[in-house]
Amino acid sequence: MKQLIDFATWPRHEHFTFFSAFDEPFFGLVAEVDCTRAYAEAQQLGVSFFLYYLHCSLQAAHEVEEFRCRIEQGQVYRYDRIHASATIGRPDRTFGFSFIEQHNNLADFIVAANAEIDAVQHSTGLRLNESTARPDVIHYSAVPWVRFTGLSHARSFHRPDSAPKISFGQTYQEGGTMRMAVSVNVHHALADGYHVGLFLEAFQRRLDGVGGA
Repeated sequence: MKQLIDFATWPRHEHFTFFSAFDEPFFGLVAEVDCTRAYAEAQQLGVSFFLYYLHCSLQAAHEVEEFRCRIEQGQVYRYDRIHASATIGRPDRTFGFSFIEQHNNLADFIVAANAEIDAVQHSTGLRLNESTARPDVIHYSAVPWVRFTGLSHARSFHRPDSAPKISFGQTYQEGGTMRMAVSVNVHHALADGYHVGLFLEAFQRRLDGVGGA
């Protein structure tokens, strides 16, 4: 379900008009999160760490209203529920897009995710289709080979796009904790640095086991 936002009462209407006119309306930042507890929990449960923190991230994004807003034909809609479109690697070093449905329950999410990962790995090409290109998704990717401190995305300025883009870097040990870089890019007509901060706070809480896994 989605609700149309009324521009007449929306506090961001002027921000929307201003930033929507930019050639590149997205902005992004990179921050580090502590994933010590999350990694240990994933190991104990015997589940993929990637899927564990992907679930934490998607749940955290639901807590921030601005991460559920999308621009569609000049209007802004707020979705009740958003999903993940993650890039999934294959043994031949290509990747394909996926559609992973959001579930509050971690076990249900992992079942859905593993089925989609299997489908990607037994396919070829990008898998750009109606499901993976839905507006009610967050675009996810992981770069586990690199401890990055910055990240940019390839974008077509002619293709309508307002979905947040979240990327995860290599995990590493520092001072007895396991840390990971997270890149967050959002459409400035819909969100500001404050909202990215809210997401990162919620993500850290989820990784720490506060508010559900």
